[in-house]
Amino acid sequence: MTFTAIGACPETGRLGIGIATYSLGVGGYCPFFERGVAALSTQAFANPALGPQAVAALRETPDPQRVLGLLADSDKGFDWRQVVIAAVDGRIAAHTGPHTRPWSGHITGEGFAVFGNVLAGEATVQAMAAAWRERAEDDLPERLLAAIEAGRDAGGQAGPDGVHLPERSAALIVRGADIVEDIDLRVDLHDDAVGELRRLYDTYQKYLPYYALRARSPAETPPQDVWARENDPGNA
Repeated sequence: MTFTAIGACPETGRLGIGIATYSLGVGGYCPFFERGVAALSTQAFANPALGPQAVAALRETPDPQRVLGLLADSDKGFDWRQVVIAAVDGRIAAHTGPHTRPWSGHITGEGFAVFGNVLAGEATVQAMAAAWRERAEDDLPERLLAAIEAGRDAGGQAGPDGVHLPERSAALIVRGADIVEDIDLRVDLHDDAVGELRRLYDTYQKYLPYYALRARSPAETPPQDVWARENDPGNA
């Protein structure tokens, strides 16, 4: 009961995941990264042990399709899982097991994939893919967030009775070539987790220049409250 967008930007070396689900604390459970190599999510009947295993394999062989095969060989429950890997060069490997709960599936394209399980229908991932492609001029975090917003608006998750399952946790995680540029935002429990993630991101992204300045030039960095009064209208 999760829908996810994963993307790579070969030009900048950034990798990212936007994810939303009825489950709690998804940001600490499903996404995994190896900086400069690949990002992946393990979900459906999630086995988080696959994340470190995949990361270790990707360090040795940065080929997402081959690593997906290694996971399949080592995990007896692989047919119940959804695993998607995005390499930093844009290659994608995707698996939706035949025993994942319907509706489940994925769409892949150049440098991205959208996928989910226990969804209202295929329209959820179709809307996500359309949003990703329509926002081609935006940066990676905005495209990921727009994709999960589109999935929510297209019906999101639904149980066997067709009743909508609200998104109670969500995350937006981006890893760059430089750790100072990372984004790791999580909403672990909220009645409207995707909406809250948007509010959090819109505020947080204003502070990214400040956090970079603080890391790179501490002698030139004013106190955060002083900087906020000058640069964030919400704190004026």
